[in-house]
Amino acid sequence: MASVKVAVRVRPLSKREKQLSSNVIVHMKENTTYIHKPSSIQGDQQKEGGKTFSFDYSYDSTDKASPTFASQERIFHDLGSDVLRAAFEGFNACVFAYGQTGSGKSYTMMGHKEDNGLIPRICEGFFKKISQRSKSDAVSFRTEVSYLEIYNERVQDLLKRTTTYGGGLRVREHPRDGPYVENLSKHLVHNHSDMESLILLGNANRTTASTSMNDVSSRSHAIFTISFTQAWFDEELPRETLSKIHLVDLAGSERADAMRNTGTRLREGANINKSLVTLGSVISALADLGVGGQSTRKKQIFIPYRHSVLTWLLKDSLGGNSVTTMIATISPANVNYGETLSTLRYASRAKNVVNTPVVNEDGNVKVIRELQAEVTRLRRLLEEASQVPHGEQSSSLKVEEELHQNESKVFALTKEWTSKWRETQSVLQEETVALRKEGSGVVLDCQLPHLIGIDENLLSTGIILYYLKEGRTLIGSDKAHSVLHGLGLCSEHCVLENRAGTVTLIPQDGALCLVNGSVVTGSCQLTQGAIIQLGKGTMLRFNHPTEAASHAKKRQSGLLSAVSLSLADMSRSTETPSKSGYVGCRDSGVQSAKQLFNLDGRHIWEISCT
Repeated sequence: MASVKVAVRVRPLSKREKQLSSNVIVHMKENTTYIHKPSSIQGDQQKEGGKTFSFDYSYDSTDKASPTFASQERIFHDLGSDVLRAAFEGFNACVFAYGQTGSGKSYTMMGHKEDNGLIPRICEGFFKKISQRSKSDAVSFRTEVSYLEIYNERVQDLLKRTTTYGGGLRVREHPRDGPYVENLSKHLVHNHSDMESLILLGNANRTTASTSMNDVSSRSHAIFTISFTQAWFDEELPRETLSKIHLVDLAGSERADAMRNTGTRLREGANINKSLVTLGSVISALADLGVGGQSTRKKQIFIPYRHSVLTWLLKDSLGGNSVTTMIATISPANVNYGETLSTLRYASRAKNVVNTPVVNEDGNVKVIRELQAEVTRLRRLLEEASQVPHGEQSSSLKVEEELHQNESKVFALTKEWTSKWRETQSVLQEETVALRKEGSGVVLDCQLPHLIGIDENLLSTGIILYYLKEGRTLIGSDKAHSVLHGLGLCSEHCVLENRAGTVTLIPQDGALCLVNGSVVTGSCQLTQGAIIQLGKGTMLRFNHPTEAASHAKKRQSGLLSAVSLSLADMSRSTETPSKSGYVGCRDSGVQSAKQLFNLDGRHIWEISCT
């Protein structure tokens, strides 16, 4: 068990607070935070006087010239390093920033280009640690990221450019793995540069707006998640751990009268406050449970996780299986006394929340380890049985048989696990290939020009991708870079030459090669979507990611008028189809139609639209 770690950070006076001639009422000494009562406060709060709070960390960032100034680097050293340590030990981890709008949450979590915050620093440290471990240990790593925002209680994917504020993505709950977002895209990353690009994309898509309290106010809660898997051998036994790191930048709590919001801003603020109130209720309920999960009250305490999307998604991080850190950000100004005192009380309550983090081990690996333990036990029994008289050997035969069965299972499962990791990693470690989940499907991205196999075998269950690196790639049925099997294929059938992104097909002597239905006898430059036939039946489709992206941009800008339809069942006859038979022309008229070639009775047309 581990209590939620709580840190408080106070920022410098803002431009607005200086214009109001605000006084600094927050002071820190070591891990203690003291808030003075402003003389302007009247009523019940005046009676309360100053308050003292003790936290795991108290960071004074009000004055850069001060020797006690808490920099971004120091906060990463204290808090970010713990997140990395937990992840590499196989635990889930979570860091979330809470505080009044404009109190420095986004600066602490994300920072800016010249002074990175926790999220970029954790990501950078993540791959540094991977690099160090890769050199010293035989460990395989797999890292995926996702980035979402909760805007007006709806979940949006920040890593999809088509983000719209319609119905949003649905939150589900798995009986074993807990809450998750259905159809949220997950992106496989190989290095810090990949992750940095995704962070920039997500931040660009995040909802922000100018308010009276903050020129660039976050109007949504953002959760950046790193899913991290490690695999290695420990005394000849496989080990595989799975960790999830949630890095959360909450929207700021706000008062409608202080913000002077109306319309959209008012509705946003109401939804933000609703989720933060629920977060407070969850923290209070968990704090009441006390150490060991035993309620201090007679009645059973209800934890309202599902009262907001935010708390539902952070269910494991609050009172569950996670090493969790809360950073409370506050203003030092007397004009924000009420909000600052509320945040400090909120943070003080969170110190009493107890989590139960455990190492997350892959289920299959756990079975292998349990079987190995059983093998060890059976060997011991067999040794004991070998010392008894020969008349009692029947039981030892049964033990020996069970021992051999379990040893075979351990060997088979270990071999299967090892093959899975080695084969998968050898493909995905190629910087040109990436795997990501999109909706209910899986997308294999390849940035190099490549060929996709079009298999006529209806019983085939795999998709074959051949990527074309710079230089010459020999294709044939024997002793080639890419070995294919099919009727009419020569041992050295053709060469695909990739020079600075331009791919040329060069048939070898006597080899039958067709491109878009036309026989090729000499060098032929391939274009996006070209259909290649090698021999009598081997069909391949040529994809050029750079060329495809260029066409997509032109199509969006209305500059591309010709639409090429490959492998389309346009008509059952060889006659030119009627205008109503065309696909993809929408309101445009047909300018020309040309049959490219005939594939098993299906006619392939190139359509030009006006």
